[in-house]
Amino acid sequence: MSTTTPAVAPKAVPPPSGLQERARKAKKKLTSPWASMIAVVIALAWTVPTFGLLVTSFRPELDIRQSGWWTVFGDALAGEGVFSLRNYEAALFSRSTSLIDFFVNSFVITLPAVFIPITIALLAAYGFAWIDFKGRDILFVAVFALQIVPIQITLIPLLRAYVDTGINGTFWPIWLSHSMFALPLAIFLLHNFMRDIPKSLVEAARVDGAGHVKIFFQVILPLLVPAIAAFAIFQFLWVWNDLLVALVMGGTDTFPLTVRVAELAGSRGGDWHVLSAGAFISILVPLIVFLALQRYFVRGLLAGSVKG
Repeated sequence: MSTTTPAVAPKAVPPPSGLQERARKAKKKLTSPWASMIAVVIALAWTVPTFGLLVTSFRPELDIRQSGWWTVFGDALAGEGVFSLRNYEAALFSRSTSLIDFFVNSFVITLPAVFIPITIALLAAYGFAWIDFKGRDILFVAVFALQIVPIQITLIPLLRAYVDTGINGTFWPIWLSHSMFALPLAIFLLHNFMRDIPKSLVEAARVDGAGHVKIFFQVILPLLVPAIAAFAIFQFLWVWNDLLVALVMGGTDTFPLTVRVAELAGSRGGDWHVLSAGAFISILVPLIVFLALQRYFVRGLLAGSVKG
């Protein structure tokens, strides 16, 4: 008596979701040979001057005046290369430069200018994404369209408003200005990311009796870490490297590092040893932040901007 084993039907492979399909298409476009070649060229064009600035900032003043930074390789082989931290000591603690106070001011300006727009944009994006109210689409388009307003045409009206309210000369004008101009992009990015969250998660939470507050903090917010990190990096880099808003809205006691480095470039154009150290100090923090969180930056931008 023979027995036959029944044939097992192959399992059906579920079709990829819309988000996975868009991610696959985006990855295919970004991994083409031409895109890789362009990325390498851009990386070299950005890295070589930065590396030269780093090397120059450690060289003595006399060596900087006599030869270029690329000669350090030959000097190192000959045993003549000399490096020191004197340039950084002069830039940070010298009475004529004293960048340490401006370095602290940059942190005082940047951290609230990142936290304020993220907090407001999270609430606004949730309202646009998951609360149905009259005129929602029109209001969202209006908020997004505010990105086309140049910051330069608003500086004088904003400055007059700050003077009338008596807050000029403090950090508040700088915080408010950066926050206002960051909100349209923040709301757009976080809204698009929220719309990609499966609707079934929100509906399940509502069935369990959760309100908007509980849904926002326990369901939506934990899934927004990549988008929040992406915008936080973008805003941090923008505010830290800003010169225009800080120069117009700030005062002597609130000037950030960029203002002082710009003054060094104008008044100390011959002191390259101090200027190179000050310039590298100004880019050190954004460089660390971006390299440490770049994976969140890429994930957040792709998830929040690839729509279709």
